[in-house]
Amino acid sequence: MSWPRLADLGRLPIPGTDGPASVRFTPDASALTYLQAEPGSLVQSLWRHDLSSGERTQLAAPGAEAGDAAQLTHREELDRERRRATALGVTAYAWLAAGSQPLLLVPMGGRAMVGASRDARLQPVPGVEGADAMTGAPDGSAIAFVRSGDLWIARVDGGDAAQITRDAEDGVFNGLAEYAAAEELERFDGMWWSADSRHIAFAHVDERDVPRFPIAHPGDDRPFHEEHRYPFAGGPNARVTLRIANPVSRDVREVPLPMDAGDYLARVIAHPHGGWLAAVLPRDQRSLAWFRVAPDAGLQPLWIEAADPWINLDTDTAVLPDGRILRTTQRTGHRHVELRGADGALLAQLTDGDWSVTSVAHVDPGRGTVAFHAHLDGPTEHHLYRVPLDAAGPVHTPERLTTEPGWHTATFSADGGRWIDAWSDPASSPRLVLHDGEGPGPGTLLQEPLASAAGLGVRPPELLEVAAADGSTTLHAALYRPPGKREAPPPCVVWVYAGPHQQYVKQEWSTTAHPLRQYLASAGVAVLVVDGRGSTDRGLAFEGVIRGQLGRAEVADQAAAVRQLIDRGEIDGGRIGIVGGSYGGFMVLRAIAAAPELFRVGVAIAPVTSWDGYDTAYTERYLGQPADAPAAYAASSVLEEAHRLTGDLLLIHGAIDENVHLRHSLRLVGALQAAGRDVELVVLPGDRHKTRTAAGLATRDRRTIRHLLRGLGMPLPAELLDEDQAASGS
Repeated sequence: MSWPRLADLGRLPIPGTDGPASVRFTPDASALTYLQAEPGSLVQSLWRHDLSSGERTQLAAPGAEAGDAAQLTHREELDRERRRATALGVTAYAWLAAGSQPLLLVPMGGRAMVGASRDARLQPVPGVEGADAMTGAPDGSAIAFVRSGDLWIARVDGGDAAQITRDAEDGVFNGLAEYAAAEELERFDGMWWSADSRHIAFAHVDERDVPRFPIAHPGDDRPFHEEHRYPFAGGPNARVTLRIANPVSRDVREVPLPMDAGDYLARVIAHPHGGWLAAVLPRDQRSLAWFRVAPDAGLQPLWIEAADPWINLDTDTAVLPDGRILRTTQRTGHRHVELRGADGALLAQLTDGDWSVTSVAHVDPGRGTVAFHAHLDGPTEHHLYRVPLDAAGPVHTPERLTTEPGWHTATFSADGGRWIDAWSDPASSPRLVLHDGEGPGPGTLLQEPLASAAGLGVRPPELLEVAAADGSTTLHAALYRPPGKREAPPPCVVWVYAGPHQQYVKQEWSTTAHPLRQYLASAGVAVLVVDGRGSTDRGLAFEGVIRGQLGRAEVADQAAAVRQLIDRGEIDGGRIGIVGGSYGGFMVLRAIAAAPELFRVGVAIAPVTSWDGYDTAYTERYLGQPADAPAAYAASSVLEEAHRLTGDLLLIHGAIDENVHLRHSLRLVGALQAAGRDVELVVLPGDRHKTRTAAGLATRDRRTIRHLLRGLGMPLPAELLDEDQAASGS
């Protein structure tokens, strides 16, 4: 058996995923800085790669406390959960003062380490200790940080740190993102310096009305519990206000943003001419209002975006030196690039068509261009394109800058003169290629792929097209075929997520390097992955079919894809299983209930079982509030149809999951028992929503494989039988 063997299940990092991360150019574009761990490790250091000499220098190595997950603070642990991060050690850095003496800021163990770019002599900024978050002033003069819920400012050149706020208490804090913003809105920050470094805007959060939810740790040697303020659908949200501080006078003013209780502070962006842009997302998430905020807390309304059926936030807003504003929006149904005036008036739509921009890579006012990533050449490929930054005339045809088939992500130097292409395909892990900024070309290879399918002894999946349940929409699927020739179609396991904001069928290394899928294939089971309607980057009409009921159209598409493969003779229609986690776990339960004749065996990992138990920002986007849409919540609940869950089901859930609480699985167990049937629940004592511990990962995958293979009537691989015999003492 090739990779993965049994011992590889639960082992991180996955082959080929431990290459350079957070790759950036130095301010003068002479070198790259990046984070990377030693092979086989998750503990990263910060490195510098000189582009002339090729010399590689370590700039920062983590202390022992930063490289041990058990020693992370509670805040650090939860921040990793919100960001879905797995790396340890040095996990972030920033460039400050892009002039003749640029500074490097490296957060490390609650301290702010700063130093010059060409040596490794990082020094702690006096007064910054025990910081939960920090951000450096653009001119490199100061560090803003949060300690014990209050905002502080420390001068890089020394002196006592200044405490700016003094109102933190249980449920009230400053300068940090609240749960909903970090978990559901991709706003992880709560502090934003002005471009001239003279003021700082920050979020003031009051979540005292948000109910407490206890998370018990009964499996610890010394049992305890933690409490989280969790915004359940239909309940109170945190009250968030935007405030502005003067670090010198310590004066704090509140910005009079028109926010109702429950609305979201969605985005804050420094404006090069002073102040900030701020975006407010109403609780119903059907519009997005933009404002210009002045340092004295003055407010200027700019424009309001609208989208049907909801707003999907982006991270692409950029203010040009002349004050014009570049945005990506789904105003037309697909995400595209638009240009607005300094007053917010729409000047031009720069891209258009039945395809989606995914992100802006670089705006270059000097060259008059904007580079962006998009799916213009098909949803399974991801390329870099460029169009003129031109407000006059028709929409220009994008120029494609990346040439090789696959999945490309570009990082530009500040002046746009160079860019790095990190690209992979199903056959090889990511490589780094250096390009100049003038146009497409072969580039210079800086980093070879660290792994390949051939080297691991696995086959990339075959990418297929299937029809959605509506009969007219094309879906993309990946099929992992068992090795060797077979006289009869193999059984099949559907690996499912199929929820919003995710795409899994890609011409990318991660599609191949998936241990569970590859192990099942090596054991003789075909594995099918389908990005059905409701998933991302196919436009709002494609995504919006889930509005008002979750788990209906998505299940129909999975079932339709399976039936097409049965009709083609690709898989055995009498032996179909399904496995998924989080939204995918919810989908497993919905699929078994909706099509028990098709899905005979399933494993649901950390499933949402009733949406009244999930959070406001995610759930209400798709279903509205429970009081306004009780039928939508009932139709989307697994608990309502527990009596129909007749398949061979296994539940797996982390005991300390603070996102999809263990309560979800326990409520389902209770509903099934009330319906007169038992179900097996495997609890992972030390794991949250993202399974991280080696023991938890190994248990999760081993139990999943055993349950699926036995349920499909397949023999266990020899190494699993050997493990069973060793456990039984025989």
